[in-house]
Amino acid sequence: MADQAKTDAGTDATRTRACGRECEPEQARESAGARSQVSVPEGGREGAQEPAPGQAEGERERVRERAGQAEQEIFVTVSDALEYLFCPRFIFFERCLMIPEHQEKRYKVLKGRELHEVREKVNRDYVRKRLNCVRKEIAVYLTSRKYHFKGEVDEVLFLEDGTAAPLDYKFAEFKNTIYRTHKYQAALYGLLIMEHFGVEVKKGFVCYTRSNNQVVEIDFREKDYEKARQIVREILEIIQRGYYPEGTKQKARCVDCTYRNICIRN
Repeated sequence: MADQAKTDAGTDATRTRACGRECEPEQARESAGARSQVSVPEGGREGAQEPAPGQAEGERERVRERAGQAEQEIFVTVSDALEYLFCPRFIFFERCLMIPEHQEKRYKVLKGRELHEVREKVNRDYVRKRLNCVRKEIAVYLTSRKYHFKGEVDEVLFLEDGTAAPLDYKFAEFKNTIYRTHKYQAALYGLLIMEHFGVEVKKGFVCYTRSNNQVVEIDFREKDYEKARQIVREILEIIQRGYYPEGTKQKARCVDCTYRNICIRN
C-alpha cells in the first residue's frame, strides 16, 4: 500500500508539472467548466463521475483549438478599411450589429461598381508602356493570413525593376492631392501582394477615370505600411471586443450617413 501511495503521488506531481500554463488561474477556471461539461449526464450532477485526467485535458485542448479557429476566421476586408477611415463606427454597425449600409442606393457606389465591371476596356498596352510594366494580373483576390485581411486588387503590375505595384481604378477626378483613403487602400494592396507573390512593392498607382484616365503614382514608405497594419488591428479590435468607437471628427459626413438615426453623437 505504501509503494502504491508513492506511485500515485509521483504521478500527480508529474501531471502538475506537465500541466504548465494550463494551470494558471484564468485557464484553470476554463478547465473547471470543461470538466463539468464532460462529467454531467443528462439526469443532472447526481451520480456523475469525474472524467479521467487525460480526458479532461483533451477536452481543454479541443476547446482551445476551436477558440483559435474562430479567431482566425475573422478577416478584415479592404472595404472595411475604407469604411473605418470614413468613420470607425461603420465597423461597429456593420460587423458587430450586422446592420447593412445599403450603399447600393448611392450614386457614386453604383458608378464605381460599373467602372470595375468595364475596367478591362482600358488600353492595357498604354498602361504597360507608361508604367514600365512587363506583366500584369487582373482582378486578383488575395488573403493575408499573417495580418487577417483580404481584398481584390484591380490589377497587379510586375515592373521592369523586379518589383510589383497595385493599380486601382477610381470613379473620381484627381484634384492634385492623394486622399488618405486611396493611399492606405493602395498600401493594403501592397501588403497583400508582398505576402502572396514574395516581391517588393515600393509604390502603387491610382487611375482616375473622370480625369481622362490619369494615372497617379503613390510612393510607399515603411511608415505607410505600418499605418495600414494599424488600421487592420484597430478594426479587428472593434469586431472582436464589440466596443463602440469614437465617430468621425468631420461632422459634415454625418449629414447623409446611413446610420445617422441610430448613431449616438458626442
